[in-house]
Amino acid sequence: MESGYAWRPITVRREGPQTIAQSVMGTFVSGNYFRVFGLTSAAGRFFLDTDDKKGAPISAVMSYETWQQDFAADPTVIGSTFWINSKPVTMIGVAPKGFYGDRLSSQPPKYYLPLESMDTIIGAPYLHDPEVEWAYIIGRIKPGVPLPALQAKASILLRQQFSTLKMFQKVRNKKELARAHVVVASGAGGIQNMQDEYKEHLHLLTWIAALVLLVACANIANLLLVRGMGRRAEISIRTSLGAQRSRIVRQLLTESVLLAGFGGLLGLGVSFVGARALLALAFPGEHGIPIDASPSPVVIAFAFGLSLVTGILFGIAPAWMAARTQPAEVLRSNSRNTAQGASWLQRALVVLQAALSLVLLVAAGMFTQSLNKVQGINMRLDATNRYLIHINPQAAGYATAQVETLYRTIEDRFHAVPGVVKVGLATYTPMEENNWGTGVKVQGEADPEKGSSWVKGTPEYFDSVGTHVVMGRGFSIQDTFHGPAVAVVNQEFVKQFFGAKNPMGHRFGFPDPGKDGAYEIVGVVEDTTYSSVYWKNHAMYFVPLTQRPANSDEPVEKDLSMYAGAIVVQTSGPENNMEQVARVTLASINPNLTIVKFQTFQQQIDARFTEERLIARLTSLFGALALLLAALGLYGVTAYTVVRRTPEIGIRMALGAERARVIALVMRGAMLQALLGLLIGAPVAMFCVRYVKSHLYETSTVNFTVMVAAAATLVVASAIAGIIPARRAASINPVEALRVG
Repeated sequence: MESGYAWRPITVRREGPQTIAQSVMGTFVSGNYFRVFGLTSAAGRFFLDTDDKKGAPISAVMSYETWQQDFAADPTVIGSTFWINSKPVTMIGVAPKGFYGDRLSSQPPKYYLPLESMDTIIGAPYLHDPEVEWAYIIGRIKPGVPLPALQAKASILLRQQFSTLKMFQKVRNKKELARAHVVVASGAGGIQNMQDEYKEHLHLLTWIAALVLLVACANIANLLLVRGMGRRAEISIRTSLGAQRSRIVRQLLTESVLLAGFGGLLGLGVSFVGARALLALAFPGEHGIPIDASPSPVVIAFAFGLSLVTGILFGIAPAWMAARTQPAEVLRSNSRNTAQGASWLQRALVVLQAALSLVLLVAAGMFTQSLNKVQGINMRLDATNRYLIHINPQAAGYATAQVETLYRTIEDRFHAVPGVVKVGLATYTPMEENNWGTGVKVQGEADPEKGSSWVKGTPEYFDSVGTHVVMGRGFSIQDTFHGPAVAVVNQEFVKQFFGAKNPMGHRFGFPDPGKDGAYEIVGVVEDTTYSSVYWKNHAMYFVPLTQRPANSDEPVEKDLSMYAGAIVVQTSGPENNMEQVARVTLASINPNLTIVKFQTFQQQIDARFTEERLIARLTSLFGALALLLAALGLYGVTAYTVVRRTPEIGIRMALGAERARVIALVMRGAMLQALLGLLIGAPVAMFCVRYVKSHLYETSTVNFTVMVAAAATLVVASAIAGIIPARRAASINPVEALRVG
């Protein structure tokens, strides 16, 4: 078995003159990590078990892409010294090409280090603490071992190990532990974090794509029906000459399959471009994503096979109807006979297309409305002229005893930059994917068994993100490491832990004995959104960045919460070069104090709605495509009907029918099909909402405005599709029409 740690930023610099420190992603793995995956190094060697021992010289393995891009595949990298988080590390090998770690990520690790080096490199006091959950485990099963027996044995070991933990000493948790069991799942796809995050939306898009495929197939079936009807005379002659119907059906079906095959090949070409566009929408601004946008052979085979299957399924009916033509009846007819226009099947297919396109238009409207809702929520944050500079002081070599001075220096240096108004530092910022939480107990009160998120910040932090104090005060410059431990809570915290009571002056802390008086409440801030707009009733408390809980028994050297994760800078106006200014400012303090990530506050907020924006745009695209196909289908059937009824229309016009009446005649038939599709599609759309409401924000039924807008769009598109052949019908010359045949 091997284990791995979640990836995190590290600061790396190769030893030598004029080398520049970079903040990159790194991960910590066990000594047998690469052996479990059966990998071979591209250069050098991988870890040995002896490299992952306490006290062993620290070594590292670099990714193949890093070796190629940052060091031009320089072989002298192997054996050279790198400084990682200000610690000397020997580079011993390069991972194979195409290996991006044990899970998919938009930012794969560039360096791999032994687990036992965690405490030295990043300060990880929890490395051997069984009470802290932090490692991922992947194992390789011996050949011939039955899974049920393995799962049963692993479950017993799990319960034995967990039974000694503090959290399972409570009666309720012991009952839960008794039911706990291990499920061994395939590790072929690695740790499924990204897959689990996106799978629901991908399943939804698959169903939507299937509906568009159905609309397209109905359209093709209509075209094949028209083509078959146009060849009735030819087929009748062949039949009268002795051709078997089965042979004619095979020929027409072969043509349908060939058409589907060519369409599939064209679709594969489009898919190459579409896949890259999809990645750009899913991961905006990211580079070097370890996802190959080219469809795999399995995907290509499935897509091409699906196109052939649809060609067969939707080609059978047109081929059969064309082959059933009675030769005597067709040969006896002539163009002067009054035709009935399109068949019932053609009209039914048009109605189906209209119904499905309405469903997709409603879906597009619902997802767009949901996106507008979440983006329009008042998060009580101000992103105007705010910039986020993510840093890692620990990686730059700072001890916890040095950070208070560092933070004052950072504040002073940035305040010296022209245009800077506020400078705040915090462990993490409002809308990043981060959340620190703990159980909370008010001193003198019973344990409510509730928890709260918490953030540490500096005096100007609240102003820098636009959070307003509604009672008491925020942080001040007196709230230092040696000052009394204080806290500011949000309104939801007050509601959950104090009810209608005034919280000012009360103390709270943690459920552990003697820890419930850790902080004194000195202020209350409004409820601002952290992590996600979907998180309701989010209780939070804030403490000064360099303060620690009263009576804390944790050594200050091991307190990782002392390290700031970001600087929030507010300026008096837009600053286009703020990233460069920040780099220069931090480098003037310490060359190893690099920027982990730079973004505007608005970019961070927008990034939290990437998935919602992706779904809204794709459903809108699919809805528009389905509408276009439905309109083309309606146009084709209406135009075919006009051609078939040309003699009839000529007679009507010869008898004095006005152009307007002819247009109305054709439009009535076209709009009737669209309205039937609308009547069928509307209840289907309302029914389908129940299956997508989990993806919508505070929506469980179809909004009236969305339904009306979708219906109006369908009606307008249908009118446009019908008016063209209608005007052509009204332009028929009666003499020419009656002369036909």
